[in-house]
Amino acid sequence: MEENKMTVSSPFGLHLVHLDLKGAPPKVSYLAEIFPLFRTLGANGLLIEYEDMFPYEGELKPLRAEHAYSASEIKEILNLAKLHKLEVIPLVQTFGHMEFVLKHQEFSHLREVEMFPNALNPHKEESLMLVNAMIDQVVALHDGLRWFHIGSDEVYYLGEGEESKQWLQKEENSTEKLCLSHMKAVASCMVSSHPEVKPIVWDDMLRGVSEETLTESGVAQLMEPMIWDYAPDLDEDDKVLLIEKYRKCGFPKLWFASAFKGATGANQSLTLIGHHLKNHLQWLKVANSTPADMLQGIALTGWQRYDHFSVLCELLPVGIPSLAVCLQALQNGAYSEKVKENVEKQLGLSSLEIDTFMSESSGTFPGSDIFTLVTQVCFYLKPSVDELLERNRYVTGWFSPYHRKRRIVHPIMMHHFQPDALSLLAKWNAVMQELQAALERVFYMCTLEEWMEENVHPSLHKLQEVVDDLDKAIQAQS
Repeated sequence: MEENKMTVSSPFGLHLVHLDLKGAPPKVSYLAEIFPLFRTLGANGLLIEYEDMFPYEGELKPLRAEHAYSASEIKEILNLAKLHKLEVIPLVQTFGHMEFVLKHQEFSHLREVEMFPNALNPHKEESLMLVNAMIDQVVALHDGLRWFHIGSDEVYYLGEGEESKQWLQKEENSTEKLCLSHMKAVASCMVSSHPEVKPIVWDDMLRGVSEETLTESGVAQLMEPMIWDYAPDLDEDDKVLLIEKYRKCGFPKLWFASAFKGATGANQSLTLIGHHLKNHLQWLKVANSTPADMLQGIALTGWQRYDHFSVLCELLPVGIPSLAVCLQALQNGAYSEKVKENVEKQLGLSSLEIDTFMSESSGTFPGSDIFTLVTQVCFYLKPSVDELLERNRYVTGWFSPYHRKRRIVHPIMMHHFQPDALSLLAKWNAVMQELQAALERVFYMCTLEEWMEENVHPSLHKLQEVVDDLDKAIQAQS
């Protein structure tokens, strides 16, 4: 552990960067470029949420995404992590957020509620067997694990399945007890199969449970809670009370989880650094009021989707300046001019904006071309197209939907906006090609297609259509 300790000003033993692979999973070649940067910026661990990117075998093979990492790629990622002194903690969901498993027909009978693929039915023995098989396969590919995150957050609709309703009719039973018993069963199996590995759980399902119920459940001896809150104004006193409650319930150790991106909107494309920095500064305050011997570390989450079915939020390269600021603030115990200068130097940024979105962004860090081009698209693509189509008086006055449908165009007016439309289309087509090439270096084709379809195509198609309609109208006149 000692070599992984951060500088004296950080209250955390481990600074984990969370890699959320359920959206836009990076190619291994890109991870090779950014792991050294993570280390330089102050990270000494990774929380890898594999989801459908793990090369599950046997009965679990259907869980693999089309482009899932191979076993040798996983080994390569782990070797790269080791090379840059980044301790790896895998994360596999075992209760809530099980869409990547329960969407498949082979496993749909294990849903808590028949219609919804999010939560696992805790009453079925097969549910536990499934979860254990997933954990065993992941552990088998990792050497020397000290922790394993078993997820368990946001177990929505728990207690609403038919078997649960029956079970809850007994007076002494409650949804809380149901939740704790499944978490305990998963952790117990893990501890007996892999005694050297300690389970970690997200803490939201534990927060509201009474001290008595939590203590009696016996979960405190088996797992370490990870308290998560991504708000810039998180309540420090509230957290201190929660930590005290967990201590009284017998949890000897715990973790915090902040967010450096992916927590400000399901379809957010750019990262507002100041929002995330404030979140980390609040966590530093909480850490300073926490018994030092309880605190294991902090995971800086970087969500890539809110859940398996939602759209992509900020791509990893776009969030790197925010990650850099947050890691450096943690390592230095505060944010200062020195931290700002250090981040600018490490990322090759001429000036770091934290209170607004960085508009003039360019840097030299891996993926900085994606950061620059995505910023350009987000700031200017839709506004420039809307400006032409909705506010250019020649388009709105002489080439309205009515005119376009009937292919009517005044020959004089055409000269007033055709050159603008063509040059705008040429400009954005060039940007799109550049962005496509940049994305292809870092991500798989499915990510590229998804990001382009969501963020580029709607505006570009509108522009292309007006140019095509203009051509048709001109041809109809001749």
